[in-house]
Amino acid sequence: MANVVVVGAQWGDEGKGKIVDWLSERADVIARFQGGHNAGHTLVIDGTVYKLSLLPSGIVRKGKLSIIGNGVVLDPWALVEEIERLRGQGVEITPDNLRIAENVPLILPVHGELDRAREAQTAVAKIGTTGRGIGPAYEDKVGRRAIRLADLGDRATLAARIDRLLVHHDALRRGLGLEPVDRAALTAALEEIAPKVLPHAAPVWQLMNAARKAGRRILFEGAQGALLDIDFGTYPFVTSSNTMAGMAATGTGTGPGTIDFVLGIVKAYTTRVGEGPFPTELHDEAGRRLGERGHEFGTVTGRQRRCGWFDAVLVRQSCAQSGVDGIALTKLDVLDGFDELKICVGYELDGEPIDHLPAATDQQARLRPVYETMPGWQESTAGARRWADLPAAAIKYVRRIEELIECPVALLSTSPEREDTILVTDPFAD
Repeated sequence: MANVVVVGAQWGDEGKGKIVDWLSERADVIARFQGGHNAGHTLVIDGTVYKLSLLPSGIVRKGKLSIIGNGVVLDPWALVEEIERLRGQGVEITPDNLRIAENVPLILPVHGELDRAREAQTAVAKIGTTGRGIGPAYEDKVGRRAIRLADLGDRATLAARIDRLLVHHDALRRGLGLEPVDRAALTAALEEIAPKVLPHAAPVWQLMNAARKAGRRILFEGAQGALLDIDFGTYPFVTSSNTMAGMAATGTGTGPGTIDFVLGIVKAYTTRVGEGPFPTELHDEAGRRLGERGHEFGTVTGRQRRCGWFDAVLVRQSCAQSGVDGIALTKLDVLDGFDELKICVGYELDGEPIDHLPAATDQQARLRPVYETMPGWQESTAGARRWADLPAAAIKYVRRIEELIECPVALLSTSPEREDTILVTDPFAD
């Protein structure tokens, strides 16, 4: 059976939650492979709204195995809070349907404090983080001083890990004017949370391997978007992990041969939360209209998203870097009623044409979009479930996007409701 990776192909907030939920009904295993509780998915199922940050979208579906992979950084307190909230909505969550990689690094209170203290410094430019400790936790992972989930099961190991961690963090905190970490309080907090999360710990790589051999359908779920990738995004205004499809393999302990189809989620226009370059950003009535009609506020932070016209250059680049086989185009209905629409088909850098996003930050800031204008449509596309239900101008807009990004549309989403989806290519087909 085919296995599918779902990644965002813009700056996140592309509507992955609905698409992953739509696909997860047909999957057996749903695995989250990177990011932390800075990500957010909103699911609408039979009128009930579920807001997820850490838990894979498949958790709301009975009979599915949800996995949090080693590529994630896990805030155990945020996880327990999210589990309890979903239980209050009638979702059953046990070690039978939620497994967490035993080698997943933990996000601790010291990480959030460090994150927020750095962002508060006025001497350097803000990155625009969520302040939830994601970056500092990944730093400790690669610095080989992280506390991992398995460490909570042994007091001696935990004590040694805390000692190593605090040597680093207390030095940083002094430089930022913060008090040293209360070691006893941190130890007590970890010992208290341990029995609530350790029952979910497992050798996830082994579960993934068994699922693959048994021919079970695996859905790999990414967070954020390709343009926030630590290597290929608009650095340094990025997240602290690799958000590309290739991370699905290393972030769950499985081989790249497990992946059969990469689905890129693409919004029919462009949005961004936080700081950083945004070539097609709009500061006019059209931008305000996109934000209002699209309800563009972050699921996790509530921050208003910046809005702009569709940028085909960025999406083409993201699709190439993740090896996207097909895209799910979302929020087409937000464009209903515009007299005309613009698509960015290229850039100018200091007056010269350029067909990609350069790596240099100063060059990214100087990019000027080159637009192609297309007629809009006055009819509604909301709730359309067949191509025949779409206005001719909307179909032309979609087809033009396919040409420009050099990737076909596999699914088309026309509302937050999961059934309002036009299926063109089945990602799970063999």
